[in-house]
Order: sequence, then structure tokens, then C-alpha cells
Amino acid sequence: MPGEMNKHPASRSQAARKPRSQEKAEPRHSNIAPLTKRVKKKFRIFSIRSGLDMPFLFLVLVLLVIGLVMLFSSSYAYAYYNYGNSYYFITRQAVFAVMGVTIMLLISYFDYHHLHKLAIPLLLVSYFLLVIVLFLPAVKDVHRWISLGPFGFQPSEISKFAMTLCFAHLISINFKRMDTARYGVLPYIILLSITVILLIREPHISAAVIIIALAGMMLFIGGVPLRWFGAAFGVAVAGIAYLVLFASELGYASDRVVAWLDPFTTNKELMAKTWQTRQSLYAIGSGGLLGLGLGQSRQKYLYLPEPQNDFIFAIVCEELGFIGALIIVILFALLVWRGVTISLKAKDKFGMLLGIGLTLQVGLQVVLNIAVITNTIPNTGISLPFFSYGGTSLVLLLAQMGVVLSISRTSAIEKT
Repeated sequence: MPGEMNKHPASRSQAARKPRSQEKAEPRHSNIAPLTKRVKKKFRIFSIRSGLDMPFLFLVLVLLVIGLVMLFSSSYAYAYYNYGNSYYFITRQAVFAVMGVTIMLLISYFDYHHLHKLAIPLLLVSYFLLVIVLFLPAVKDVHRWISLGPFGFQPSEISKFAMTLCFAHLISINFKRMDTARYGVLPYIILLSITVILLIREPHISAAVIIIALAGMMLFIGGVPLRWFGAAFGVAVAGIAYLVLFASELGYASDRVVAWLDPFTTNKELMAKTWQTRQSLYAIGSGGLLGLGLGQSRQKYLYLPEPQNDFIFAIVCEELGFIGALIIVILFALLVWRGVTISLKAKDKFGMLLGIGLTLQVGLQVVLNIAVITNTIPNTGISLPFFSYGGTSLVLLLAQMGVVLSISRTSAIEKT
């Protein structure tokens, strides 16, 4: 009994000491392992993270499908007359759509933080392409396309993304100093001016307008003082007033301004300039409330030039009517709203600015495209996202939506 009493405390103390030693060792190991995993995950280029935002993906796919249907409906007559194949445009666009969706989903797994390193190089590449295109043969009196065998692309599409990415990169770095001219105004004016000057040389006024408006929105979100926007607005109003008052004395833009002011002019010299706008207004007016029915457009039968491009929404209005067009506009509005919501809840300012910029680009193009086909603004050749024909531009657009989906994987927005 005494031996057992003496032995028991010792064994009990040994048993007590052993777990304590294990308790000291185990927490160290358990703390180091997750830390190592976190460090490795931080530098991982591709990862699932918390999952992508399904509502945004759903809206993109719905708009894409509707766009393909309307592209075929608006293009088959023109395609048959000019190429002998009613499926000429839709087959090409469908291939690019599948390619674009695949790229979009792959980019959604890509950690967008790595785009910081690509911001400046991509902007320099866009400058290089904008210079190269000026030395290539003109197509319809403009230098906008770079042909690569059977395919071609517009460097301006790359410039939109490059400018958005570069602005998001620089603003996120200098976010606390954006109220100063040195860090908040001058660098962006220089970068923007180079792009706009090169675009005007093509000339590609619509792309320049979109990039200027997009840059202004991002700088406003970035915290640039309102007085700078007041000065920019004054310059813009003066420029527009000059175009309107002295349009007859100008060259490239003058005819478009005059045609905009009087689309139903009887001037024989300007009737060719107003033909597209007139046919667009006829299509919209004949659509009425419910439309003529899918595939029943009359203006697409060689009245509206190239109805599969910038004026495709006029065919949408004619065939689906005011109700159908309104539903499509609401879908675009929901896409922009969801994209901005995702971006505002991003984990960092770079993700917020990049996501908002890419989303607002879509919304801006939709607004300007509809304004053009209704003759609210002069005809500037602005395509409708997901609808207008253009394979490479569709792939680039879907790739940009993939970046927004990548941002959604770390956004604090509730996943559904």
C-alpha cells in the first residue's frame, strides 16, 4: 500500500507531464502548417477561393444567348445576299462565343492580383498596336483593323481594357494622394491623351469617347476633386458647341453632326450620310409595343446597312417591340448593378476599381449604342455588347467578364 501510494503519484505526474509536452508540441505544428498553406495560396495564380458569383454569370450567359439569336435573325438576309450563306455570321460568332465562354471561366480561376504586373506592359502594347494600325491599309477610309489571316481585331478594344487596368493599378497605389495634381491628375491626363490622340488619328471617335468617359468615372471613384471635373466638363461643352455651330467648316465629324441635326434632310449630298439613321428610326417605329415577331423585320432586307453590327438593336426593337427591347435593357442594367455590387465589396481597392471599370464599360457602350440608333447623339459607330457581330471583340468582352468573376471569388458579396 505505501509502495503503491508512493508509486502512484510519480506515475500520475509522469502521465500528467507527457500530455503537457504533447500539448506544447502539437499547437506549434498546427499553427505552422496552416500558415505555410496560406503563404503558398497567396502566390497561387489559379485557385477556386470562395466561389464565383452565379447571378453575374447567369446574366452574362443569358445576354449572350439572346445576342446570338438576334444576330442570326438580323443577319441572315444580308449574309445570303453578300456571301451566299445565311449562316455566315452566326456560325462564326457561335464559335467565338464558345471560345469566349471557355476563356471567361478559365480567367475566373485566375487571381486578378497578378494583373498588377501586367498593367504598364499591356498599356505599352496597346500604344504599339495603335501606332501600327495607322500604317496599315485603310478599310472604308479608316485605319481601325489589324488582320491576322482570316481574323482581325481592333486595337481600340485592347486599349479599353489596358486603360482600365492601368488606371485601376495607379489609382490603387496612389489612393491617398489622388487629391493632388501630381498624383491624381497629371499622370492620367498624359496616358489618356496619348491614347485619345492615336484613336483620333485612325479616326475612331467612338472609342475615344468611351475611353474618356470611362477614365473620368474611374478618376471620380478614385477621389479626384470635383473642380477638375468642372474644368473638363467646360472643355467638353465648348468642343461640342464648336462642332454644332461650325460643323460645315470641319471635315470628318462635320457630316455626321449635320446628319444628326436633320436625319430626314432632303439634301442629296447628305442623304447618304443619314440613310442608316433613317432606316434605324423606321425600324424602331414599326416595332411598336410588341414588335413584328422574331425574324419578321423588314428593314434588315438590305434597307438597314449591315444590320448585324452597330444598329442591331434597331432590329431588336422592330422584331421584339418596346417590351422586348425594355427587357433586354433591364438585363443589361442588372448586369451592371451586379458587377458594381461585386466590385464595391472587393477585398482591395485594385479589385474594386478594376471591376467597376470593366462593368461600367459595358453599361456605357449600351447607353451610347441606344443613343446612336435613336439619333439622340451623332452616329459614332458604337457596338452593342454581346449582340453586335465581331468575334475577337466578343472574346475580349467575355474575358473581361471573367476578370469580374475572378474578383467575385474574393468579394464579400453573398454567393448564391
